[in-house]
Amino acid sequence: MIAPQWTRLDNAAIIYPSCRTRHYATQFRVSVDLDHEVCEETLDKALKNIINRFPSFTYTLGKGFFWWYLHRLENQPCAGSSNTMNVFKLKDNGGYMFRAGCKGYQITLDVFHALTDGTGAMTFLLSLTAEYLRLQKGIVPEYGKWILNPAEEATPLEMEDSFDHFSGKGSLDNLKSAWHIPGTKERYDVLHDTRISLSVEQMKEKADEYGCTVTELLTALMLVALQQTRRETAGRHANSNLKVEVPVNLRPLFDSRTLRNFSSYVHLGVEVKKGDYTLEEIIPIIRSQKKELVSKAALTAKVNANVSLEDNWAIRCLPRFIKRPCINIVNRIKGDRYCSYTLSNIGNIELPESVAAHVRDIDFVLGRALGKSGAGACVSFGGRLNLNMTRRIAQTSFERNFLCALDMAGIDANVLCDTVAERSAVKWPPVRQPMRLARIGGVGIPFVI
Repeated sequence: MIAPQWTRLDNAAIIYPSCRTRHYATQFRVSVDLDHEVCEETLDKALKNIINRFPSFTYTLGKGFFWWYLHRLENQPCAGSSNTMNVFKLKDNGGYMFRAGCKGYQITLDVFHALTDGTGAMTFLLSLTAEYLRLQKGIVPEYGKWILNPAEEATPLEMEDSFDHFSGKGSLDNLKSAWHIPGTKERYDVLHDTRISLSVEQMKEKADEYGCTVTELLTALMLVALQQTRRETAGRHANSNLKVEVPVNLRPLFDSRTLRNFSSYVHLGVEVKKGDYTLEEIIPIIRSQKKELVSKAALTAKVNANVSLEDNWAIRCLPRFIKRPCINIVNRIKGDRYCSYTLSNIGNIELPESVAAHVRDIDFVLGRALGKSGAGACVSFGGRLNLNMTRRIAQTSFERNFLCALDMAGIDANVLCDTVAERSAVKWPPVRQPMRLARIGGVGIPFVI
């Protein structure tokens, strides 16, 4: 297909350009660890080979009188050395809203959220990885869900704005503000990352034991940790509403194949004004909330409401220089107001054997949040669930309490902690030592030492 020279931002993306600053952007990273050191020259060639297969990735931001928009780039993207997850400037990146790189055994892809969501980014990264392995190792990839054939043309369905199918009236959730984890804010260029690797089989067994999904189990464990952190750090009259924001991939629900943004979110949590809950008490509450909120009808109403706001003539007619400060004010006041933490789960990645034989690990990492102290992102591959818990504050109380909750639930974990802007690419294989009980800050928690 021939991609248009310009197109509108999708409904999920319209807020991100307004909130972007020199030191902040809604940015995330997906990465793959291979069984050999990555050749930067081959990776650059692979990137140039696949870019035409992903026309939605060939756009940059344009500034119109009323809205930001996307206009197509004619230059080729370049792969370089993997850098930190700090905000990259579009003009220094050839205008592209993603940055591909490598370091050691790792291929990384940093993405500005206005371009796509985690599913779209992971599809691009794994297609890039397969093409790199074809060039470097001579493999013949089998193409499918996660790996697209660069020799084929993109379809209009992959390029579409799936939010265009929504219209009419809807309703937004009536939410109360949530408690936020307090702490000392780090400099803009520091992002702490606690990487927790769990057994998928053990997580599924434990989820089956509680009658819930793995995502629901992780959400409940995070709420247990939030309760404990609130007891340790908050005053008696602190906000008692604890909420975890869980993004929802809308593609399977609405039969979409788009590679642009197509996700929503739900808030799952408990009110602890009258006392805390046990894990066994939280799980049925979370399961019931998720069943209600992740229904097709509920999500349709929410998306309709968001689309109707964008289509409102009073809002559309405001010039962009007026919209931007208004959007920024609303985002700072309400953007992260309704959730204590975020948990984003891409799910299980299954790769063809020719590619999987060379892939040792896959990761998903969220960048700095604007209002919350941090966020968690996870992806499963090869029998391991990798959860990266990033934070912009110095204190580790929530992460320690989450690890304690895992330990009390009988779930084993391998843990790596970084205090720099990114988790460094590692030589493969990394040392996977058995979990031991370490005493950090006077609290016994499971850490790899």
